[in-house]
Amino acid sequence: MHHRLTALAITPLALVLAAGPAGNPAAQAESPATPAATSAAASAPFYLSAPGRATAFRWGNEKRVYVDLGLRLVAQNEPFELWSQRKTYDDRIVTEWRRKSGTVKLPTGTMWNFRGVPNFIKVTVRNQAGKIVHSKAHTVCLNGDGERVNPDADARSPYPMGCPSNPYTTGSVQGLQKGWATRLDLPSQMKLANGKYRVTVAVDAKYRKLFGVPQSVGSRSFPLVIKKGTGEGELRGADNRSDGAIARPAAQEPSSARGGRIDGPLPDLRSLPAFGIQVNEGGNYLRFSANVWNAGNSPLVVDGFRKRGEDHMDGYQYFFDSDGEQTGYEKVGKFHWHAAPTHNHWHFLDFARYRLLKADKTNAVRSRKESFCLANTDAVDYTVPGADWRPENTDLHTSCGEKDSLSIREVLSAGSGDTYQQFRAGQSFNLKGLPNGVYYIAVEANPMGTLHESNKNNNVRLRRIWIGGKPGARTVHIPQVGIIKEHGTAEPHPH
Repeated sequence: MHHRLTALAITPLALVLAAGPAGNPAAQAESPATPAATSAAASAPFYLSAPGRATAFRWGNEKRVYVDLGLRLVAQNEPFELWSQRKTYDDRIVTEWRRKSGTVKLPTGTMWNFRGVPNFIKVTVRNQAGKIVHSKAHTVCLNGDGERVNPDADARSPYPMGCPSNPYTTGSVQGLQKGWATRLDLPSQMKLANGKYRVTVAVDAKYRKLFGVPQSVGSRSFPLVIKKGTGEGELRGADNRSDGAIARPAAQEPSSARGGRIDGPLPDLRSLPAFGIQVNEGGNYLRFSANVWNAGNSPLVVDGFRKRGEDHMDGYQYFFDSDGEQTGYEKVGKFHWHAAPTHNHWHFLDFARYRLLKADKTNAVRSRKESFCLANTDAVDYTVPGADWRPENTDLHTSCGEKDSLSIREVLSAGSGDTYQQFRAGQSFNLKGLPNGVYYIAVEANPMGTLHESNKNNNVRLRRIWIGGKPGARTVHIPQVGIIKEHGTAEPHPH
């Protein structure tokens, strides 16, 4: 998927490559460093890497150009790791810097939401006369496309590929593996004329002080040239696909309904509050998005096996010990092929249920949605024990199969959730005949209790709403949950 129409030509003289032995950032300083400054640079948890120069291309008469600055953060002597949690939806996010010498609690409110560290990097562009023509502070997600910069660094980075965007996320982990660089994916549109400029990028002074990063390695300056695009080789797109392996079912269908033992770690299915709530254009249906996630210390793994000549599969839940070794399985239900245009893949029955409840919490309407394809669409809380920071099946194609599939594996990893958005078939309640008043949207995981989990008493989440209007023009009022704001920033920055 291409995110940029124009791109950046970066010279091979990237500062990370110009570093001395073992990537010593002191060798990257733009001016000679004193011994004290060199020591501080070498002990900093990370340093900022930037190209030696950059070129961006303008196409046609576009007013803005897309400039990829090629910025990276590089971890030095140990992993740089931030853990963020929100105890309840009434609480602000608390972030800890976890390091070998001890955990440092950052000021409450450092993180406004879980999408990254706010105002972490500032980009300033000056023209040849020295006048500032562009200045912007950027939120930075430390999780991204990683690359190893030291030959003795670990072969893999354990950290997530990105930061959560669900408004009801409760915990996240951001990290830079020791000896690894993470590319900073900043918004790249700039309203600049063709010509020569000087770019300065810097970690905000507040964060440099907080993490002990001297300016010599927390700031970079380099020339930028913007010119008219004329030929091939000046476009470069970005491919956002995961390189993880596709989840595979067991080699063959179990020979019995139950096999081995199920003692040990288990998933723990929970529901987030319904969100994205709105009345459809016709005014008679209430649409919503819902997420069921796994807070347990083991993945929920359900395999389906198709019997010859049938359009259903028998479903088996598999169990694993703390080392990830399979310990048993049990038959828990069925899969069926869901041919609706917004689905068109295999669904597991009885994973969740949606109900609209009256003010006294008795049933008013039940959603027609009765089956689900499990995929790790959202990071909900990567701080739970056993969380999988890099789940494999993050999209529906890899986890939900084709119509002619003979078997399938659907997985909900620890820490991740599966969101069904309001445009999906069945994600609605029919409001015809319902009186105006207070209602609750109930999202319920494992409604029939067929799946094995460590706790079945925390499966239901209610979202209070108020329905008004007239037939054919119904309205919905949605009270806020705690301090969470679904659209935009999750909470205001404290002044």
